[in-house]
Amino acid sequence: QVQLVESGGGLVQAGGSLRLSCAASGSIFSIGAMGWFRQAPGKQRELVAIITSGNSTNYPDPVKGRFTISRDNAKNTVYLQMNSLKPEDTAVYYCNADAIIYGGGYLKVWGRGTLVTVSS
Repeated sequence: QVQLVESGGGLVQAGGSLRLSCAASGSIFSIGAMGWFRQAPGKQRELVAIITSGNSTNYPDPVKGRFTISRDNAKNTVYLQMNSLKPEDTAVYYCNADAIIYGGGYLKVWGRGTLVTVSS
Protein backbone atom coordinates (compact mmCIF):
# COMPACT_ATOMS: atom_id res chain seq x y z
CA GLN A 1 0.00 0.00 0.00
CA VAL A 2 0.91 3.65 -0.36
CA GLN A 3 0.19 6.45 2.10
CA LEU A 4 0.29 10.21 1.64
CA VAL A 5 0.73 12.49 4.62
CA GLU A 6 0.26 16.24 4.28
CA SER A 7 1.72 18.86 6.59
CA GLY A 8 2.19 22.61 6.77
CA GLY A 9 -1.35 23.85 7.05
CA GLY A 10 -2.42 26.45 9.57
CA LEU A 11 -3.78 29.93 10.15
CA VAL A 12 -2.32 32.85 8.23
CA GLN A 13 -3.35 36.43 7.57
CA ALA A 14 -4.36 37.57 4.11
CA GLY A 15 -1.29 38.37 2.06
CA GLY A 16 0.81 35.83 3.91
CA SER A 17 2.44 32.61 2.78
CA LEU A 18 2.38 28.94 3.65
CA ARG A 19 4.25 25.92 2.34
CA LEU A 20 2.52 22.57 2.28
CA SER A 21 4.35 19.26 2.05
CA CYS A 22 3.09 15.81 1.16
CA ALA A 23 5.25 12.74 1.64
CA ALA A 24 4.48 9.38 0.07
CA SER A 25 5.51 6.14 1.71
CA GLY A 26 4.93 2.43 1.27
CA SER A 27 5.66 -0.09 -1.46
CA ILE A 28 6.38 2.51 -4.10
CA PHE A 29 8.12 1.59 -7.33
CA SER A 30 7.53 4.95 -8.93
CA ILE A 31 5.23 7.96 -8.74
CA GLY A 32 3.75 9.67 -11.74
CA ALA A 33 1.73 12.85 -11.53
CA MET A 34 1.21 14.45 -8.15
CA GLY A 35 -1.28 17.14 -7.34
CA TRP A 36 -2.90 19.35 -4.78
CA PHE A 37 -6.64 19.79 -4.48
CA ARG A 38 -8.75 21.76 -2.03
CA GLN A 39 -12.25 21.65 -0.69
CA ALA A 40 -13.90 24.60 1.00
CA PRO A 41 -17.00 24.16 3.17
CA GLY A 42 -20.06 23.56 1.04
CA LYS A 43 -18.05 23.38 -2.17
CA GLN A 44 -16.74 20.63 -4.42
CA ARG A 45 -13.13 19.54 -4.35
CA GLU A 46 -11.13 21.45 -6.94
CA LEU A 47 -7.71 21.18 -8.50
CA VAL A 48 -5.10 23.60 -7.19
CA ALA A 49 -1.93 22.44 -8.92
CA ILE A 50 -0.52 19.42 -10.68
CA ILE A 51 3.02 18.33 -11.54
CA THR A 52 3.97 15.46 -13.82
CA SER A 53 6.88 13.08 -13.39
CA GLY A 54 8.70 15.26 -15.92
CA ASN A 55 8.08 18.39 -13.82
CA SER A 56 5.50 19.96 -16.11
CA THR A 57 3.06 21.99 -14.06
CA ASN A 58 -0.43 23.31 -14.45
CA TYR A 59 -2.54 25.69 -12.37
CA PRO A 60 -6.11 26.93 -12.56
CA ASP A 61 -6.60 30.66 -12.96
CA PRO A 62 -7.56 31.41 -9.30
CA VAL A 63 -4.08 30.42 -8.05
CA LYS A 64 -1.90 31.04 -11.10
CA GLY A 65 0.98 33.34 -10.24
CA ARG A 66 0.51 32.88 -6.49
CA PHE A 67 0.99 29.13 -5.94
CA THR A 68 3.95 27.00 -7.01
CA ILE A 69 4.07 23.23 -6.99
CA SER A 70 7.35 21.32 -6.90
CA ARG A 71 8.54 17.82 -6.12
CA ASP A 72 11.54 15.95 -4.77
CA ASN A 73 11.53 12.53 -6.38
CA ALA A 74 14.29 11.22 -4.12
CA LYS A 75 12.02 11.89 -1.13
CA ASN A 76 8.73 11.03 -2.86
CA THR A 77 7.52 14.42 -1.69
CA VAL A 78 5.50 17.17 -3.33
CA TYR A 79 5.32 20.75 -2.11
CA LEU A 80 2.93 23.63 -2.57
CA GLN A 81 4.25 27.13 -1.95
CA MET A 82 1.33 29.48 -1.47
CA ASN A 83 1.94 33.22 -1.56
CA SER A 84 -0.37 36.25 -1.44
CA LEU A 85 -3.01 34.16 0.28
CA LYS A 86 -6.61 35.32 0.23
CA PRO A 87 -9.53 34.46 2.51
CA GLU A 88 -11.08 32.53 -0.39
CA ASP A 89 -8.08 30.17 -0.31
CA THR A 90 -9.40 28.83 3.00
CA ALA A 91 -10.01 25.10 2.57
CA VAL A 92 -8.80 21.64 3.40
CA TYR A 93 -5.92 20.89 1.04
CA TYR A 94 -5.45 17.33 -0.17
CA CYS A 95 -2.48 15.70 -1.82
CA ASN A 96 -2.94 13.19 -4.63
CA ALA A 97 -0.51 10.88 -6.40
CA ASP A 98 -0.47 8.27 -9.12
CA ALA A 99 1.68 5.46 -7.76
CA ILE A 100 3.01 2.27 -9.26
CA ILE A 101 3.71 -0.27 -6.56
CA TYR A 102 6.07 -3.21 -6.49
CA GLY A 103 4.37 -6.09 -8.25
CA GLY A 104 3.06 -3.82 -10.96
CA GLY A 105 -0.11 -2.49 -9.43
CA TYR A 106 -1.35 1.06 -9.98
CA LEU A 107 -2.94 3.20 -7.28
CA LYS A 108 -4.41 6.68 -7.20
CA VAL A 109 -3.81 7.74 -3.63
CA TRP A 110 -5.22 10.58 -1.54
CA GLY A 111 -3.94 12.08 1.67
CA ARG A 112 -6.20 12.95 4.58
CA GLY A 113 -5.85 16.67 4.10
CA THR A 114 -4.48 19.66 5.94
CA LEU A 115 -6.50 22.72 6.87
CA VAL A 116 -5.49 26.14 5.59
CA THR A 117 -7.30 29.13 7.09
CA VAL A 118 -6.69 32.63 5.76
CA SER A 119 -8.02 35.46 7.91
CA SER A 120 -8.96 38.85 6.50
